[in-house]
Amino acid sequence: MSLKKKINDRLNESLKAKDKNTYPTLRLIVSAIKDAEIAGRSKGQSEIKDSDVISLLKKMIKQRNESCEVYKKAGRDELLNSEKREIEVIGEFLPKQLSEEETQKICEETIKSLGSSSMKDMGKIMGALKSKHADSLDFSKVSVILKGLLNK
Repeated sequence: MSLKKKINDRLNESLKAKDKNTYPTLRLIVSAIKDAEIAGRSKGQSEIKDSDVISLLKKMIKQRNESCEVYKKAGRDELLNSEKREIEVIGEFLPKQLSEEETQKICEETIKSLGSSSMKDMGKIMGALKSKHADSLDFSKVSVILKGLLNK
């Protein structure tokens, strides 16, 4: 089952259950997917791929995390909580992210396998990690971990 279909099914379930915490966010996701499909038609794509949906969802989460920071600084707890709920709903459809320890282990293994030793090799390491673990790693964490490992 495609990710788009899972999201639509979840939207229908939440509408039937009148879950006011979930269905507005799911409607936003469906709308964003439709926008991406329309944009893709001009490029000759007929259907949106799961990988495109995943990158769209990651972008939506990133936007909400940025909003959370702003709301936290402004002391707007009700808006902050709303954004956090949206992040949880969107996150349901993303592949499971690896833990900090697992990320650290993968980074160390990649550094060893490439024989890297300095910050100059950071781009090469990031490229290798993205090719193997694009969906399962949080690359903002990876960047911090790699900087720590390469500056030793």
